[in-house]
Amino acid sequence: MKKILVTGAAGFIGFHYTQRLCEQGYEVLGIDNLNDYYDPALKQARLDQLEALENFSFRKIDLADSKSIEEVFLSFKPEMVAHLGAQAGVRYSLENPQAYIDSNIVGLTNILEGCRHNDVKHLVFASSSSVYGANKKVPFSTEDNVDHPVSLYAATKKAGELMVYSYAHLYGTPSTALRFFTVYGPWGRPDMAYFKFVKAIYEGKAIDVYNNGDMKRDFTYIDDITEALMRLVDKTPAADENGAPYKLYNIGNNSPEDLMVLISMIEEEVGVEAEKNMLPMQPGDVYETYADTDDLERDIGFKPSTPLKKGLQEFVKWYRDYYNMGNKPVLKQAGNE
Repeated sequence: MKKILVTGAAGFIGFHYTQRLCEQGYEVLGIDNLNDYYDPALKQARLDQLEALENFSFRKIDLADSKSIEEVFLSFKPEMVAHLGAQAGVRYSLENPQAYIDSNIVGLTNILEGCRHNDVKHLVFASSSSVYGANKKVPFSTEDNVDHPVSLYAATKKAGELMVYSYAHLYGTPSTALRFFTVYGPWGRPDMAYFKFVKAIYEGKAIDVYNNGDMKRDFTYIDDITEALMRLVDKTPAADENGAPYKLYNIGNNSPEDLMVLISMIEEEVGVEAEKNMLPMQPGDVYETYADTDDLERDIGFKPSTPLKKGLQEFVKWYRDYYNMGNKPVLKQAGNE
């Protein structure tokens, strides 16, 4: 039974991926610091689901705690590491930059050192489409220049890719970096726009619509993300032209949707029109994301394709269930009487 260490196991992607790994018979140790960047109760609820699985164990650890990370590698001896833990969020990086340095730079260094000294056979690193920053060419290709990040979050993810590559080159740890594109779905992150929109509508509040709704996102359903991750478990990269066993992929739906289309789909699913606060573009935001997934499809025979409408139906169904909405009506919004 392959032993896999999953960082950020109580996070959105980490939770779903860990479930799939355990279903397939892998022995998984999850670590997470359960911080309060968003509702810790949601993280704990995910963790409660995982702890019911017999081949899962958990330790509450901060990635920046080098001694604890070192001890985890020595005691668990993972053959593979899925490093999904990070401080996420573009806007929060303007408020609390230190959290991003501690988690995304210092924390990653600790994971890389653990892989280096413990003969890890494959490291999977979660990067982000945010690294494309001010890129104007679409769809975004992993061959594109990404030297113009527009947020510190994006900068730490780009730095992370470079760090992972350098360790692959120097120490030979096979490493796969993945640029995730706007992942959504059940058990998702409350700081994401689709989650905030649904919550606000159910609570009878107006939604904030940035750049007056003129934005596009390549929304990628969580089940597509986990399927790609599962196919990559045994897909260790070969050495590149410089001798580094490293591969970089986009994981996106290859189909950007207008923000206003997302909102109209949510309105249709919830059954009420949202009151909208039309606002300018926010610092750190990008106008459009759009993934070129040709490499991914060629190498693993799969590309994300879940239609946004179907994914949103699943999310709203989960939201109503998780928050015990039952048949409660949507609260009446101001101005809609």
